Amino acid sequence: MNGLKKDIDPTSELAEEDEEQNLPDLEPVADIDLSAASGPLAVGRAVITRHAKIAPASPGVYRMLDARGDVLYVGKAKNIKKRILAYTRPVAYDTRIERMIAATATLEFVSTATETEALLLEANLIKRLRPRFNVLLRDDKSFPYILITGDHWAPQIFKHRGAHTRPGHYYGPFASAGAVNRTITALQRAFLLRSCSDGFFESRTRPCLLFQIKRCSGPCTGEIGFAEYTELVREANAFLSGRSQSVKQELAAEMEKASAALDFERAAVYRDRLAALAAVQAHQGINPRNVEEADVFAVHQEGGFSCVEVFFFRTGQNWGNRAYFPRADRSVGPPEVLSAFLGQFYDEKPCPRLILVSHALEEQELLAEALTVKSGHRVEILLPHRGEKKELVNHALANAREALARKLADTSSQRKLLAALAECFALPRVPRRIEVYDNSHIQGSNAVGAMIVAGADGFVKNQYRKFNMRAADLAPGDDFAMMRETLGRRFKRLIAEAPRLVRNPAEIAAPETSAAPMPASEQEREEGNEVAWPDLVLIDGGAGQLAAAQATLAELGLGDIPLVAIAKGPDRDAGRETFFMPGRAPFKLKPRDPVLYFVERLRDEAHRFAIGSHRARRRRDIREAGLQEIPGIGPGRKRALLQHFGTLKAIERASPADLANVPGVSAELARKIYDFFHAGAG
Repeated sequence: MNGLKKDIDPTSELAEEDEEQNLPDLEPVADIDLSAASGPLAVGRAVITRHAKIAPASPGVYRMLDARGDVLYVGKAKNIKKRILAYTRPVAYDTRIERMIAATATLEFVSTATETEALLLEANLIKRLRPRFNVLLRDDKSFPYILITGDHWAPQIFKHRGAHTRPGHYYGPFASAGAVNRTITALQRAFLLRSCSDGFFESRTRPCLLFQIKRCSGPCTGEIGFAEYTELVREANAFLSGRSQSVKQELAAEMEKASAALDFERAAVYRDRLAALAAVQAHQGINPRNVEEADVFAVHQEGGFSCVEVFFFRTGQNWGNRAYFPRADRSVGPPEVLSAFLGQFYDEKPCPRLILVSHALEEQELLAEALTVKSGHRVEILLPHRGEKKELVNHALANAREALARKLADTSSQRKLLAALAECFALPRVPRRIEVYDNSHIQGSNAVGAMIVAGADGFVKNQYRKFNMRAADLAPGDDFAMMRETLGRRFKRLIAEAPRLVRNPAEIAAPETSAAPMPASEQEREEGNEVAWPDLVLIDGGAGQLAAAQATLAELGLGDIPLVAIAKGPDRDAGRETFFMPGRAPFKLKPRDPVLYFVERLRDEAHRFAIGSHRARRRRDIREAGLQEIPGIGPGRKRALLQHFGTLKAIERASPADLANVPGVSAELARKIYDFFHAGAG
């Protein structure tokens, strides 16, 4: 990393080693008068010097906090006292370090038994606290896994996301749901494991279609014995655990044995299973020949941005890849970005035995030791220089370059659209954060308000929020009251959690001309932090919705936030929307205006999220209340439906004709059930 201009960064291990030689000259001997310090940087150094007197001289983690109590930076050290004293040196730092020191108002320390524990704690705290000056892993979406359950006599195989709470064996991660689905389909052909739910399994009286097409062995109706099915489960677990060659050899031996015994039908079964396993290991694009299990990380930097491309290899096959764009200062080099990324990436994910990287890491051995302790097996981090492993890294690096190029192109287009949007709506500045609001309900039931967020990097999905309507006096179907409740709850909480800092618009627009640290709010904007306050609020609705939103914000003293309402065109045609703004006559945009397409995308995303939230709440209520909520459905018919279809989800997916096949369900009632689950949400 390009840290201090004397080639020493106080956050690096080199600073700690250098500090060991100069410690006597740096040890504070008296209290520091902070009022006598000159300038924010000197004040920050004085604060750090004062806290150094009580800092432990042992391994641990330190946190630097600003005057509001927000964490600026989380770091680890094998000697905390020596590490933080490096920040007090009267030498020239780069801008990032200077701003961090100047903003520091206090420090906190946590001692650990070893430096390995400190590294693991540092990664955990960075992910949880998201300090402004650390390298941050963004878009940390959950990965899908394959789960073979362990709480049923006939284990089930299916795709799983979320916490690993159910007993069983988890295999992954996979980069996408598509990769999981393809692999499960091939594994079903190879091992004939059931994928149905336990409820569906228990209700079967005859084998389902999957048994007929040879993708299940039919344990539900006794088509296969317990011992034989257990052997299939053992083979599947062995294959997914990395012992794919031994499983294939066992199947080949069984095929030869059956063939020698002239049991050609059984030999054909083993032949088909071997072919399915070959498909599992061949359906992905690039598969290593000699690497059974590894994750490959490659980082590429360009234009002040970083991209980390991750490839997952398990059982000798490529389980997909995913690109990440961690937030890091421009001065942070690829090795430090990659090192910080790895620590956060494996905080909640299983770690393979081999990790291949594109750059040598400063603390490579320490990181490998920490991951070994965390995972319970030996983990090796390797920078390959030749052979197949080097080819895998080069392939990941090429993908990182391409992904970052696409990201930069998309960001450029997005910024141009935001600039055009600001001009179209006469905004005081190009919006950094746009919030879009919509409501969804069916005749007032299960009413939900929804907020989505967009910015320079597109949709910010981890900032989406939903609001279940809970006002006691809310009239069913009152969209204006729903909008008032949604905005009121959103901005009351925002005022409490992030008090607004109002600055002169001319001052905001003016470029920084001084080297002095800028205010905290502008620092966050400059460094790409998610800003809590929106620069534009979009409402799905017409003049009435705009008036309700305007009145709500005015009551909270937020009348200066730009508001725009989007009313659908005649016959709800896209491209003919009317826009409403306070103090401005209603207007339309040209049919092919890029800004119109952009606003439609925002509106449609808010509508999708609102309807999805409403439907999820409605399904939950249905499960809680039971099918009796549908007129004409009592306990008897509910029991008949569940016995026929197995699960509520299967009933939701059933067609009217399928529903009418259930004893006691007429064609008219079947249509009512179907309409209940498929009614459009307004």
